[in-house]
Amino acid sequence: MKYRILSVGKIRESFYNSGVEEYIKRLRPYANIEVVDGLEEKISPHAGAREIEKLLDKEGQRILNLIGENEITIVLDVKGRSLSSEELAGHMRKWNESGKGRVNLVIGGAHGLSEQVKRQSDEQISFSRMTFPHQMAVLILTEQIYRGFKIIKGEPYHK
Repeated sequence: MKYRILSVGKIRESFYNSGVEEYIKRLRPYANIEVVDGLEEKISPHAGAREIEKLLDKEGQRILNLIGENEITIVLDVKGRSLSSEELAGHMRKWNESGKGRVNLVIGGAHGLSEQVKRQSDEQISFSRMTFPHQMAVLILTEQIYRGFKIIKGEPYHK
């Protein structure tokens, strides 16, 4: 199974990037994984609701254009369903056995994700009710995918 993390924001900090690269390296025996970041639109820090809605629509269309028909789309959203690491591994097992070509895990930017992306997703999950910087969310997600594969394979790591 191929996994792809779509992050609206760019991973700019080297320490986040190093962590993400480390987990991607660890994941090579289990899955083909890539990170696509920097899908954000520029906006004024003083933008109003209408401008933010337009921004989300543009970013959402950019995301949807990357996702094929025979792919799974999972949105990470604070309002999504909370899962334990073991539950995430169970979902990953189902995704891996689905016959689909790829799993896309989508992380929004500072203003979240468009409603269209959320509606077209197969599932919405949440790390926490807390808000994390998108860079940290990508790092956490790569670690959790790695942990999930270790759980699936029954290999030590996850405790």
